[in-house]
Amino acid sequence: MRTQVVIIGGGPSGLLLGQLLHRRGIEAVVLERKTREYVLGRIRAGVLETGLVGLMEEAGVAERLHRDGFVHDGTRIAAGGEMFHIDFRALTGTPVIVYGQTEVTRDLYDAREAVGARTEFEVDHVLIHDAESDRPYVTFEQNGQQKRIDCDFIAGCDGSHGVSRQSIPLTIRREYEKTYPFGWLGVLSHTPPVDDELIYANSERGFALCSMRNRNLSRYYVQCALSDHPEDWTDAAFWQELKRRLPREVAERLVTGPTIEKSIAPLRSFVTEPMRWGRLFLCGDAAHIVPPTGAKGLNTAASDVHYLYNGLRQYYEEADSEGIDRYSERALARVWKAERFSWWFSGLLHRYPDQSPFDLKMQQADLAFLRDNQAQQRAFAENYVGLPY
Repeated sequence: MRTQVVIIGGGPSGLLLGQLLHRRGIEAVVLERKTREYVLGRIRAGVLETGLVGLMEEAGVAERLHRDGFVHDGTRIAAGGEMFHIDFRALTGTPVIVYGQTEVTRDLYDAREAVGARTEFEVDHVLIHDAESDRPYVTFEQNGQQKRIDCDFIAGCDGSHGVSRQSIPLTIRREYEKTYPFGWLGVLSHTPPVDDELIYANSERGFALCSMRNRNLSRYYVQCALSDHPEDWTDAAFWQELKRRLPREVAERLVTGPTIEKSIAPLRSFVTEPMRWGRLFLCGDAAHIVPPTGAKGLNTAASDVHYLYNGLRQYYEEADSEGIDRYSERALARVWKAERFSWWFSGLLHRYPDQSPFDLKMQQADLAFLRDNQAQQRAFAENYVGLPY
């Protein structure tokens, strides 16, 4: 079989790219290792930058997002038992929208199925061939059969453990990584959110985050040791620890209840360069990982999709390769800014095992500067709502 673009990975970035290409008449086949139900079962963050919202609108899949999503004009930051507000709309004119990544993925799958675009599920042993030539192809196994797709380009949207990045020779790619000495214990509960905006908390006991999925579904996190396991934490122990890390007035109005999902995620910063090798392009987690502080993972993947989609559109519609030739350069320029923000924001809020008294004073001074200085708040807001593409 043959198509114009093979997209490896049926998560939100691969699906968004496929839907955008379809609306411009560019054919793409999506290959997904798991089933649709498995992909939709993943619990992920749901703070959408304005750029991602714009891409969803361009892809024709933003109706439910605008109907059911929560517009957030700002966020709250707690430290030292006090809390202050950063007003995104006043500082930048732009809000963010809280809308679960699962729902983004569901909307994209529904749109793909509605137009009959091809998605191959439960594919194994995917291999990329001849990416440096003008005739690349992908082979895979499905239902015990070996299959091949010839194409013009390959988009690697298959995450950090996928085949795409590994297909770029070690002599070509360079990797940059920072691992953090703690994780996030996250729970999901059928309880109303404690606040109408996200609350990021710095406390002597470590970081905490109060988030939400909808009016009756809340998502909460506390910083924990990497050696912890979810089963080490009872519901009662989690709620007690969360309350200890929040200002008193927030803790007193927190509604607790049985958790329906509990997991621990390590924190990591990672970037691979370049993001293009021949006819292969990396998108999202295949090329970079950010700590979840500030919710840049999905949004940074979306910025990759923006650059690749427009590069491919320019190639097919205008016979101009400038966009795909500069894809890696443009994508990485924005990626590194998102990496910097996530790294800085993580350092502002977490307690590190090797922090000295001086380090703690600098952290407190940094928080105070953010609280009191409008220029610093504006810089924070600009990064949080999303830098321009």
